Amino acid sequence: MAQPMKIIDLLLKQELLRPEEAERATKEAARVGQPLEIVLVKSGYVTEEDIANTKASLLGVPYVDLNNYRLDRALVKLVPESIVKKYNVIPLFTTGNSLSIGMVDPHNIIAIDQVRAVTNFDVVDPVLVSLGGFQKAYNAYYHSYGSVAEIVKSIEKEKAPAAQGTILGEITERTSISKLVDSLLSQAVQSRASDIHIEPEESIVAVRFRVDGLLSQITTFPSEILNPVVSRIKILAGLDITENRKPQDGKIHTELEGKDLDIRVSTFPTLFGENVVLRLLDKRAMLPNLAELGFSKEILECFTRMIARPFGIILVTGPTGSGKTTTLYSALSKINAEQKNIVTIEDPVEYVIPRIRQTQVNPKAGITFANGLRGFLRQDPDTMMVGEIRDRETVEVAIQASLTGHLVFSTLHTNDASSALTRLIDMGIEPFLISSSVIGILAQRLVRVNCLKCRESYALPHAVLQSVGLPEGVQLMRGKGCSKCDQTGFMGRIGIFEFLTLNDEIKAMVDNKRSAMDIKKKAIEQGMKTLRQDGLDKVQQGLTPLEEVLRVTEIE
Repeated sequence: MAQPMKIIDLLLKQELLRPEEAERATKEAARVGQPLEIVLVKSGYVTEEDIANTKASLLGVPYVDLNNYRLDRALVKLVPESIVKKYNVIPLFTTGNSLSIGMVDPHNIIAIDQVRAVTNFDVVDPVLVSLGGFQKAYNAYYHSYGSVAEIVKSIEKEKAPAAQGTILGEITERTSISKLVDSLLSQAVQSRASDIHIEPEESIVAVRFRVDGLLSQITTFPSEILNPVVSRIKILAGLDITENRKPQDGKIHTELEGKDLDIRVSTFPTLFGENVVLRLLDKRAMLPNLAELGFSKEILECFTRMIARPFGIILVTGPTGSGKTTTLYSALSKINAEQKNIVTIEDPVEYVIPRIRQTQVNPKAGITFANGLRGFLRQDPDTMMVGEIRDRETVEVAIQASLTGHLVFSTLHTNDASSALTRLIDMGIEPFLISSSVIGILAQRLVRVNCLKCRESYALPHAVLQSVGLPEGVQLMRGKGCSKCDQTGFMGRIGIFEFLTLNDEIKAMVDNKRSAMDIKKKAIEQGMKTLRQDGLDKVQQGLTPLEEVLRVTEIE
């Protein structure tokens, strides 16, 4: 190992440390009997990473700062947590059949041999990391991500006393049960998951995360642990742990992995126990502006003009999870001004926007979408947003509001923009009221975005390109998978859109109860891009692979 004075000499040479600081630290280290390196860091003269980087130079080994390093989860799974924790080592990357591992002590031959034995790599190369960097990486990738199995084992050991009469409330307070729930939450945040599904089966419980819109199984645990886990979640969410025959809804507020989370909890009885779904909402997440949602230039300009109108109804349509609420919030933020009174009725409120009065549906208190809208009309509003149109009564109040000089935003669950018009007619609304109040309909879907770090070109047969309307020779792009994107090839999502404006011709077709298909054909003739066409534009821009667009759009 390098001698402390050699480290100081190099720190001085690199001008990371001043001579007077070196002298004071040396005297203090001798006085308190602590290593000089620790005193240098505690005194604030240098950082722990400065020390590690300098030590790496003296030892002739590479150095990596783990504070901002993203590990490859596939490699993380190769090295057991017991070895990582015992020897302060962590797998970093591979080159051919060589594995590079971060080590606090790169001279620990026993640790290197242990890693070589469990990973079957021919060569294991040491890379120096700081102790603080190692601990941060360990907490992020092992303590939470890889500890579920160990926690389950510890719970298994507790089953014997539990079987002898331990009440359910005591079981849920066990450290191991709490750790298991905390571990799942922490892992979900690190994986960028929007939802956690805890799904009981006959002999096991499966845990799945929804990341970028798609579910994938993360882990399983024995069915015997389901009830304590569900009860622990219920306690955190303020739900009744003695009730397992009826659905329950609650909320958990917590800070985790640097995020301020509101977690919506839903429990539902099934054949093998209660199914739990947790929706994770980051309260500190920045609300994207309209330009960041994925609008083409033409749709963005048209939609921006539309939301500046003084009255009328603007609908956003699409299935659950297609980003409708985010689009509405971004639109409201765009027009939010001191001169306007903007009010919303939502189920639930997902983002808090300054200067906008937001109300949450509460059926027990008599607050429904329809009642909320009626109440808003007495609050001198300029703009109103109702989270979803679910029934005729809500539509009628929204139409009344729009015809009396208010701008109303809402959502519908329809496959495309034109179908929203026929859906309103099916609800019993007179066609002339629809054509008089609805001014624009935005249909949308979300597609996963290629990871920029591992994005590469790929080719498809000409016949496939021709069948979807892509030109021959177009450069297609997709992510191959890397540590940054957890080997998925994707990082985040973006919207694809079609925007239908109700001009005189479209209004006449509504009045005459023409079909959604006829209205769509006329809108396309007038220049409307469909969801599929907007998606293909993003494919040609290299933002997403063709398969993503085909997955979320219908054949036209």
